Order: sequence, then structure tokens, then C-alpha cells
Amino acid sequence: MKTLGEIARLLQGELKGPGDLNIIGLQALAAAGPDEISFAAGARYKKEVEKSKAGALILPKNWPCVLDRPSILVEDPYLSYALTVAAFLERPFMALGLSPEAHVGSNCDIDRNVSIYPQVFIGDRVHIGRHVTLYPGVYVGNDVYIDDETTLYPNVVVYEGCRLGKKVAVHAGTVIGSDGFGYARHGESHVKIPQIGIVVIEDDVEIGANVTIDRAALGETRIGRGTKIDNLVQVGHNVSIGDNSLLVAFVGIAGSTRIGKGVVLGGQVGLAGHIEIGDRAMVGAQSGVARSLAAGEAVTGTPAMPHKLFLRASSALKRLPEMVKQVSDLKLRVDKLEDKSSGEKNGNNA
Repeated sequence: MKTLGEIARLLQGELKGPGDLNIIGLQALAAAGPDEISFAAGARYKKEVEKSKAGALILPKNWPCVLDRPSILVEDPYLSYALTVAAFLERPFMALGLSPEAHVGSNCDIDRNVSIYPQVFIGDRVHIGRHVTLYPGVYVGNDVYIDDETTLYPNVVVYEGCRLGKKVAVHAGTVIGSDGFGYARHGESHVKIPQIGIVVIEDDVEIGANVTIDRAALGETRIGRGTKIDNLVQVGHNVSIGDNSLLVAFVGIAGSTRIGKGVVLGGQVGLAGHIEIGDRAMVGAQSGVARSLAAGEAVTGTPAMPHKLFLRASSALKRLPEMVKQVSDLKLRVDKLEDKSSGEKNGNNA
């Protein structure tokens, strides 16, 4: 439970109402009760706000309607919603210790304040920092380094030598450090190129479920600080992703591609190997990118093209059947005119 005043201070918002009003949680407008707070991102939700039974609201500073209940006015309601939910979910870390049903190899350095569940496998020479949580089924290979406050959810696999920073969250079924896809052709067969590098995950990275991040052939595959990766993403060997980037589900990145800071890749985007994506570039969903992109460039489509050009091309594509008919009709008219002209010339020559 928190008071409305505490929430307002957290959000650095303008409080309109009693600061001592008790709030038990945040809920959607249609489901919120009188002891809960809800939010509206803009005036388009005016009717939903009026119907809501929420006891308090988080609203944009430019809210155009009369405030009929306690409210907090903020610059960014959606961000404030995220911060409020996180505040209500925040719980102090409870160290459960190392389960006797977990396997621990030799020469490991494991902090006492951890929660390591049954059926976890930890290899040799592993470092595990304080407030780390490893859920059942986690596999940690030899020489892995896991820093403080990192959480690996069930059945995560971290291959040997990989390094995870502080406050990293890796969701169920993800594999970090499996071999990159590298082969040399030998006649009619393919010879595997040993992948002897590692994966480095920097601080405050969140990785969704069933993601695969390949180890480098040589050197490292690196995920920059603050980057967030959705479910079912493939990151190839020797890829480098800059800080605070966003990768949406089903993104596939081929080997040795370098991605800058603050890049956004929409769902099902595919990036060819050995290209560079500049800082703050944005790639629309289902795009195929085979060339390097400049900083701030926004592209969509396959092959990827400037987003505004893609919109014009998409608009024209919808009219393609009509345009084909128009061209066909014009061709018939031109053919008739040519036949007529030819006939007149032949008649004059006679």
C-alpha cells in the first residue's frame, strides 16, 4: 500500500487531491476500484475515465477535462504507469541460499546471499554475485561470470566463459553462448569453424524467452547496457549491440553486424551480416536490411527503403490492379489510333 502523495513524489507529478489517500495498487480504467489508481495516456480516453471507478488517476498535464477525483498530473502518463507498477511490485530480496539439490562444480565463488533452486547445474570456476536468482533447470557452464542482482529464469542455458553483468534478467528457455553458425566449404562438404569466443551481456539488460545469442567465433558477441530483447530473437556470432536498443520479437541478426545505441528493430526484422546500423536508427516490422544504415535513419520494407518512400510505395501498390487496367485501356486506345493513322497513310499513298 502507498499513499497518493508518495506516488506523486515518485512520479514528480502535480498532486491534485489528498496526499494521505491510501492506494493498494494500479489497475486498468475499466477494472480499477475505489482503492486503486489508474491512468489515461490522453484525452481520447475521456469516456473511459468518466466511467472508471478508480479512486485516483494519473493524467497528462494538459488534461482538458474537469478533474472529478484525486489525480496526479504528469508529463508522460505511460512512463508514470510503468514506474507506479514497478513501485507496487518492488519487494526486498529474500535470499533462499544454495539448494542442496543443485549441482556445484569445483573452485566456484558464490555469494551467500543468493537464491539457487533445485536442479540448477553450475560448472567449475563459476562466479555468482550477491542477490542472484537461478531458477530450476538453469545450466551455467564452466568459467561463467554472473554479477549482482541478476536473475535467470527456468531452463536458461549459459555456455562456458560467458559474462553477465548486474541486474540482468534472462527469461525461460533462452540460450546464451551456443556456437555461431560458421562453416568452410570443402569440396561438397562443410567443415565447422570452431567458435572459441564468448558472449558479454552488460548491466541492466533484459532478454525475453527462447532467445538465442551465439558466442563469437573469435573475441566476443556483446549486448550493450540497458538493451531490451523480446522473445524469440536470434543474435548471430560477433554481433555488437549498443546501449539502450530495443529488439522486438522474431528479429534475426546475422554474424558480425554492428548495431549502435538506441536502435529500434521492429518485429521480424532481418539484418544481413557485416553491416553497421547507426545510433538511433529505426527499422520497421518485417523489413529486410542488407546495407548499412546511417545514424537516425528510418527504413521499412524488403529491401529496406526510407520509411516515407515505403509508405508512398505501399499506397501505390494498393492501386496496382486499377493502374494495370488503366494502362491496358490506354494501350488499346493507342493501338486503335495507330491503326487508324496507318490506314489513313495507306489510303493517301494509294
